[in-house]
Amino acid sequence: MHKKIKTVLVTGGAGFIGSNLTDSLLAENDYEVICLDNFNDFYDPDQKHRNIEAAKKNPRFKLLEGDICNSDFLKNNLPPDIDIIVHIAARAGVRPSILNPHLYADTNVFGTINLLEFARENNIRQFVFSSSSSVYGINPNFPWAESDHVLDPISPYAATKVACELLGHTYSYLYNIRFIALRFFTVFGPRQRPDLAIYKFYKNIMEDKPIPFFGDGSTSRDYTFVDDIVKGIKAAMQYDKSNYEIINLGNNHSITLTELLKAIEKVAGKKAILEKLPAQPGDVPHTFANIEKAKRLLGYNPSTDINSGIEAFRKWYAQNT
Repeated sequence: MHKKIKTVLVTGGAGFIGSNLTDSLLAENDYEVICLDNFNDFYDPDQKHRNIEAAKKNPRFKLLEGDICNSDFLKNNLPPDIDIIVHIAARAGVRPSILNPHLYADTNVFGTINLLEFARENNIRQFVFSSSSSVYGINPNFPWAESDHVLDPISPYAATKVACELLGHTYSYLYNIRFIALRFFTVFGPRQRPDLAIYKFYKNIMEDKPIPFFGDGSTSRDYTFVDDIVKGIKAAMQYDKSNYEIINLGNNHSITLTELLKAIEKVAGKKAILEKLPAQPGDVPHTFANIEKAKRLLGYNPSTDINSGIEAFRKWYAQNT
């Protein structure tokens, strides 16, 4: 007996995480993937088009260019028989959200409401949402657990992610939609956005340009390789034991900015030129994920360390820039 092929809508499907997820789903023969992306100019849209070049050759892949903020577009272009929504599309980044909070609220909050409404109207029961470790704000209780208080965000970006988690609870309660919010911790790897630290540091080192180095190097992040994140998302797509969950997806290992820089220098084979700058408003000083819940509910087990992950990024960078 043939297993039914499931149709998955991946919003932001041409971006960093979305395209890696799409390739992984298409490799399994169990999924059809609808990639919805608006190819905005937050970074070069050509990189996003390159991200999905291989997927475009697959008959189980469909690309829709459109905006989650346009509810009419969603109603007129998305098929009603979608099985799972994986909602990754968002305006990303803490610092840009401080400069343009209206754009972040419109895209992240109202775009999510549009998708939740689409799920409600079409009886789509599985909704996986990409949240962020930034929701924890400045939290001294390391490692961060999902039960920690998150109503003190320190950037508009973080506030939009908290709002979406709460909206997900509302729709789960009212309409029986299973809403799984995954709090990603500093994802890195091939296809990474150029505004993120590892990409920016590596590129500037290779081009002998100074690196903007914020603070004294003691800030730390729980860097999580994209393949591990993809495994967590896929497990959440199949999760059915409860109707609403918030789950950390991290690496359960925090490293400082100084340690990160040394790891990148080692892979690059060159020393960095540093442009020392003050710490940035809205940036949390440390992130560190407790992943016990992800292990328990999703069988999540991150396996890629920072050095192996940066080497994988280096290989991708060499082939794609």
